[in-house]
Amino acid sequence: MGTILLIILIVVVLWGVFSYNKFVTLINRAKEAWSDIDVQLKRRYDLIPNLVNTVKGYATHESDAFENVTKARAQAMGAQNIVDKGKTENMLASALKSVFAVAEAYPDLKANQNFLSLQSELSDTENKIQAARRFYNGNVRDLNIAVDSFPSNIVSNIFHFVKMELFTLDEGEAAAKQPVEVKF
Repeated sequence: MGTILLIILIVVVLWGVFSYNKFVTLINRAKEAWSDIDVQLKRRYDLIPNLVNTVKGYATHESDAFENVTKARAQAMGAQNIVDKGKTENMLASALKSVFAVAEAYPDLKANQNFLSLQSELSDTENKIQAARRFYNGNVRDLNIAVDSFPSNIVSNIFHFVKMELFTLDEGEAAAKQPVEVKF
């Protein structure tokens, strides 16, 4: 009888250790995935001033669009949590659309090599942001399922593992659901 209890105790302890390590792995994967998003967002933030300055050279009287992009960029860079980051990124995407709309009215600008290069880099960055977002959300989904699922939820409650937020678009804004259009 004592050996059976010892075996059961060992199995339970091993399961607890494996479950704990699974949570640590899931959390670290989600954090790594967020850092991928962060890298791409920083790349995007670095491209925006160059893009604005290039367009400004051709469309100096369109200052409202440039100010909106600058403000949206500052807000996005200052967002402190994932939900706020998603909202501010939606505002930034919308503001960028207005800059590209301004650029459409200037044929010389659309032919400018610097503008075309920035446009291509921004389009590539937008694609990388979307890929990084999917990777992050997949990892967070796996963590959240483990936090909620029985019996792993026992370990998550004991060690205070909590769900993480998905990085999603604001469902209320129809314009934000569309990717930034950077082609002419």
